[in-house]
Amino acid sequence: MLAPVAGALPSITLVLGGARSGKSQYAETLIANAAISGTYIATAEAGDAEMAARIAHHRARRHSVGRGDFWRTIDAPLDLAPVILDHADPARPILVDCLTLWLSNLMLAGRVAEHETEALLGALRDAAGPVLLVANEVGLGLVPETPLGRQFRDAAGRLNQSVAALADCVVFIAAGLPLVLKGAA
Repeated sequence: MLAPVAGALPSITLVLGGARSGKSQYAETLIANAAISGTYIATAEAGDAEMAARIAHHRARRHSVGRGDFWRTIDAPLDLAPVILDHADPARPILVDCLTLWLSNLMLAGRVAEHETEALLGALRDAAGPVLLVANEVGLGLVPETPLGRQFRDAAGRLNQSVAALADCVVFIAAGLPLVLKGAA
């Protein structure tokens, strides 16, 4: 049997979807089917018990039967661009999960999302290996009630558009099913 080949992955893949749509699992499977190991860049922070449980669920799924030590996990709640550049490797694809939480972290830290997005796009262009990014498509719901909610929704839409424009492949996940929007999955 031939070993998976990370070079089979596009340089940049964006996987979009709603909450609990299956986007993370889809992205994990893409990497698991194409490489012998992967780097998981986690942007979430466990600020409360519910978020800690979500993070634990993701970890447990990644380390489920048959995966062993496939994933090396790196926490990067804010400084995503340098972490991508430091860990990009043609033989070990990167999975960033997720851009939406990263954006939320940036806004809460008072950072300028547009500057951070430009740094991210530069890192993606310069990355030495495949990078898959997961993001929520938050603009499909109701208009947020608060100014901060509307700013976040708008910033998330701009971030997703910028990454999608650069990506070789963009996939939208709904109910666990992929819809290829750009390129080939």
